Amino acid sequence: MRVKGKKYRTIWYENNVVKIIDQTKLPHQFVIKDLKTIKDAVNAIKTMEVRGAPLIGGTAAYGIVLAIQENRGLDFIKKSSEELVHSRPTAINLQWAIHRMNNKLSFVKSDELLDVALKEAKLICDEDVKFCENIGLNGLKIIEEIYNKNNKTVNILTHCNAGWLATIDWGTATSPIYHAHKKGIPIHVWVDETRPRNQGANLTSYELNEENIPNTIIADNTGGILMQRGEVDMCIVGTDRTLSTGDVCNKIGTYLKALAAHDNNVPFYVALPSSTIDWDIKDFKNIPIEERNSEELSHIEGKDENNNIQKVLIYPETSRSMNLAFDITPAKYVTGLITEKGICEASKEGLKQMFNK
Repeated sequence: MRVKGKKYRTIWYENNVVKIIDQTKLPHQFVIKDLKTIKDAVNAIKTMEVRGAPLIGGTAAYGIVLAIQENRGLDFIKKSSEELVHSRPTAINLQWAIHRMNNKLSFVKSDELLDVALKEAKLICDEDVKFCENIGLNGLKIIEEIYNKNNKTVNILTHCNAGWLATIDWGTATSPIYHAHKKGIPIHVWVDETRPRNQGANLTSYELNEENIPNTIIADNTGGILMQRGEVDMCIVGTDRTLSTGDVCNKIGTYLKALAAHDNNVPFYVALPSSTIDWDIKDFKNIPIEERNSEELSHIEGKDENNNIQKVLIYPETSRSMNLAFDITPAKYVTGLITEKGICEASKEGLKQMFNK
């Protein structure tokens, strides 16, 4: 996708260095950062310089490449893999990418490790781009149906950032939006602010602006009344882990949007590549839910009148806060899952049939 008219991916490899867009600097600064070591890759994931399940997976794959550049010893690669897996617990793509990389590197000669790892990391990223493009083409059909029925601007509500910044390119939830826009269908996006890190306001609106797609940032609790007023035609969100049962783990607040959509008969879709499906956990209560630093709640960062980036305390100094990063939306509230293979029911049967599992 584009920034200031120039096409970018969120991550790429150049001159023995992994390049990323530092998302902690957006929307006020566009900074390309170099990852040179495995510690750089782990830190980028932990601090959310990169975020979004598919991009975390891609970064983890390139993290293994960086580890091999430092030390080709199997013990070092194993230790690096463990550090990457533990950098963030909820997004399944992280474990998936590390498992895939290590399987690929099994029984590879030491002098061939780097070449094999680099090819596999690039393949993981290229596959994600294609998957997200196909998600967009499949989701486009839903938007077209709504437009052909109403013959007016299609209003879509999304939560957090499941855009190209959360993947390698195209995005998951935004990919159908981008494809509809390219086809000339009038689109307007309600962008949930997504406290506490404001990924909707800071990232989703930013990238939609760069593609000239009309959007409006709203407070997280505004979606319900907009649905009551008939001002939302559909919801599309991403996911950090979707179980084979169809239950969806996504950014905190997603569950409440699904409830509001259900109460107001608004279609609620979840867009995801197959790498985000957890085929092992059967009970969503067993999904590890990340609890992040409470300072993300108590402090907020922005640009002051002198264009300086400032962090300020917004809570009483003695108040406590809890910062759960994700929640669970039960499958019964999901209209359908938009995948690279097509759209299926959010259920064990639907996913099994779609992926022949």
